[in-house]
Amino acid sequence: MVDTMSAFPAATEGVGNQELEPTEVLADGTKVFDLTMEQADWEVEPGRVVQAWTFNGMVPAPVIHLEIGDRMHLRVQNDLPIATDVHLHGLNVTNEFDGVAPITQDLIEPGESFTYEYVADEQAVAMYHPHAHGHMLLPNGMFGAIFVGQVRLPLGQTVGLEQVPADLTVSQEIPMVLNDSGVIGYSLNGKSFPATQPYTASVGDWVLIHYFNEGTQIHPMHLHQFDQIVVAKDGYPLDNPYTVDTLDVAPGERYSVLVNLDAPGTWVWHCHILPHVEREAGMFGMVTAFVVS
Repeated sequence: MVDTMSAFPAATEGVGNQELEPTEVLADGTKVFDLTMEQADWEVEPGRVVQAWTFNGMVPAPVIHLEIGDRMHLRVQNDLPIATDVHLHGLNVTNEFDGVAPITQDLIEPGESFTYEYVADEQAVAMYHPHAHGHMLLPNGMFGAIFVGQVRLPLGQTVGLEQVPADLTVSQEIPMVLNDSGVIGYSLNGKSFPATQPYTASVGDWVLIHYFNEGTQIHPMHLHQFDQIVVAKDGYPLDNPYTVDTLDVAPGERYSVLVNLDAPGTWVWHCHILPHVEREAGMFGMVTAFVVS
């Protein structure tokens, strides 16, 4: 067990969750984003390289940020060996762009493309992933986050035992995608410990974490030492935020939590189903840490 701990953080090839910039902006202001569905080598943990199914060659897929009122065209090129589609999970789209072949569209065949259209009508914490053959494609890496606007925070309120400042500034915003099956397996943002990313902060920082469960099991996410203030569920701001020590995140769910990092140290952050984080050789899977200085 000491061996895996001493290797953290281990360097591996590939970084997911990279920001996707518009390829172009049309005359009417529509932002055009390009995604390519393709197979790619992905190093989940040191020395374990798998053949992942990806958007733009990364796991998780690129992050898309929009503002309320934005118009988006999402051009999807299928370079996979099978036909599929893309569902914008958690966004208000018209039926023709719901991404459920063959009900709302034809399958995007290998070598073909399809453009999804969306008008950002309200704040959202959403996901995108295939629907057709999703039982195989999601576990193997095809999932990404879409943010529209900013989650409303309980500024100036007392939540549980936590006093949220009225003038709070979020020092960092973290998408945390959970997976547990396929070639990616038990992972946080596409990596298995000791290859998971550690997060650094200073004492007193407030961070906003967005959990996305693209796996097949519930994951009780636990951050040592610090309360998690649940401020939104599936992107919807809560009228009554609440504080938890461990938060169950079920498949398809998104939770947004606010955390005040008020104590120095290296603090473990993990799924609390222990077989998801430990094996005979030591820690693996759904574990990372906050390093607070």
